[in-house]
Amino acid sequence: MEKKVSYTVDESCSKNQKINFIVTEEMRVDKLIAKECSDFTRSFIQKQQVYVNGKEVAHKYKVKCGDVVELTLPELKEINVVPQDIPIEIIYEDNDIAIVNKSQGMVVHPAPGHYSDTLVNALLFHCKGSLSGINGEIRPGIVHRIDKDTSGLLMIAKNDKAHLHLSTLLSSHEITRKYHGIVHGVIKNDEGIIDKPIARSPHDRKKMAIITGGREAKTSYKVIERFRNTTYVEFSLFTGRTHQIRVHMTSIGHPLLGDPVYGGFKQLFKLDKQTLHAKTLGFTHPTTLQQVYFDSDLPEYFTNTLKRIKL
Repeated sequence: MEKKVSYTVDESCSKNQKINFIVTEEMRVDKLIAKECSDFTRSFIQKQQVYVNGKEVAHKYKVKCGDVVELTLPELKEINVVPQDIPIEIIYEDNDIAIVNKSQGMVVHPAPGHYSDTLVNALLFHCKGSLSGINGEIRPGIVHRIDKDTSGLLMIAKNDKAHLHLSTLLSSHEITRKYHGIVHGVIKNDEGIIDKPIARSPHDRKKMAIITGGREAKTSYKVIERFRNTTYVEFSLFTGRTHQIRVHMTSIGHPLLGDPVYGGFKQLFKLDKQTLHAKTLGFTHPTTLQQVYFDSDLPEYFTNTLKRIKL
């Protein structure tokens, strides 16, 4: 059965918002919503009202194909994040979206212990309130994220309609995301696909790991250039799990150069941050429905590392 997703959004944000879709596979309703709406966590979903065929149900209720699911989101709250005049590189902007080229070392959104100097703080200043609120108090405008020490392109939603559109594309794997990275060792194959499930490590809660029964995770790679003891690689994401490229490449014996978490040994050139750049984004625009592509130049830290490797 073809998946049909429709959204009803109150753009004034003065009333509760609703997400509706038709079920295409049987499972617990909270798991299904988390799958269809990848930007929401199950813990968030379990705090909301869920209706199936017009009747409120428990979150463990098992839906059937053809059921109509409706999730009611709470009225948006005032955020407690302070706008800051922090320089950021916006490479594209219109009434619906902005594309930001994030620098290495910048945290995307506030978190315990880090409530200032983030990309969200900067966006609140530069976009003057024109950001989606679907994430509630802590991550206005943020559709997806990249690690603090990964540089590159991020999609920003400037209204809830755009946010829900982009989140749907993410959950259905309809966004092109290409990264460039440098890894330890010489990769023999010119290209390949790593398809291994990822979950939080049971041994270290700050790390992710390949775990049987974890969430599906799939990465493709293509060698750009080989050097004496490193390889310059392009990655494409089919899924977007936390630390996905870093964990997948470590699992095949080629951790990212400079990765302080998954590298596991002394880094070349005393690097302390992974050499990974989100270079390309492609997706269907939420209003024009035209396919758009954005590409960014490699940052200075990345090109300087390549030069040192070639010496």
